[in-house]
Amino acid sequence: RVLPQEEPLRLGDLRHGRAAARARRRHREGPGPGAFPVPGRRGRAGPAAADTSGEDTLLKWGLLLVPLTTFALGTWQVQRRKWKLDLIAQLASRITAEPIPLTLDPMELKELEYRPVKVRGRFDHSKELYILPRSLLDPEREAREAGRITSHPENGANVVTPFYCTELGVTILVNRGFVPKKKLKPETRLKGQIEDVIDLTGVVRLTEKRKPFVPENNIEKNRWHYRDLEAMARVTGAEPIFLDADFRSTVPGGPIGGQTRVSLRNEHMQYIVTWYSLCAATSFLWYKKFIQKLPR
Repeated sequence: RVLPQEEPLRLGDLRHGRAAARARRRHREGPGPGAFPVPGRRGRAGPAAADTSGEDTLLKWGLLLVPLTTFALGTWQVQRRKWKLDLIAQLASRITAEPIPLTLDPMELKELEYRPVKVRGRFDHSKELYILPRSLLDPEREAREAGRITSHPENGANVVTPFYCTELGVTILVNRGFVPKKKLKPETRLKGQIEDVIDLTGVVRLTEKRKPFVPENNIEKNRWHYRDLEAMARVTGAEPIFLDADFRSTVPGGPIGGQTRVSLRNEHMQYIVTWYSLCAATSFLWYKKFIQKLPR
């Protein structure tokens, strides 16, 4: 019996077998390192990294606006405080100036608020108006109670009385001053209801707008809460010219003059401290987050 001869092994078959063995080995071992892209390396992850860097830059300079804005607001309050102090000084010098004759020119009157003027005439006590509630303006008492936690100012009203100016031939309105609540009715203070012609000094006051939370004036009940000169003039028949009588006008048994309150709110120092403190705090936080952490 003749056995078949084996075919000779060819080089191509050998190479094919080796490739198949390598494929089977890779299948058993799984994917090796480098089979998948690693974030942060060049390739598909590049655009995402660039976007993140741009967002960080925008956030960095956007947050810098906070300390810059608070610094600008603090500087603005410094300027506002200087303006307010100058205004307070002007009012203080104006109210202590020598009195001048009263003018009837409306344009001049607008420039004379808190300016002392002098008039001559007599009161018409039958048309009194009452601005209330009011407390007695007493600088000496306020100085004594400045350090106390609580104070007990006397409650009452300011009495506004028409005053006929004999030299000018017109009737104006004069705030004679404070009376306690128990002396509100004229018959309780007849001694102070002077009828003679007198010389009077007072400071010019302009009309005022109703402030928030201040009640409306009740004309029917003669309860006034703020100076509405037009309405007061209509009720009394006087000109819309208003004076606060000075303390020297006070007569025994009558209202206490000198009830002009020259007070301007000056809280700018608090705002200065607030804005500059916020500027310092936000500047420090911005530095810690964006500057100090930078690689050296």
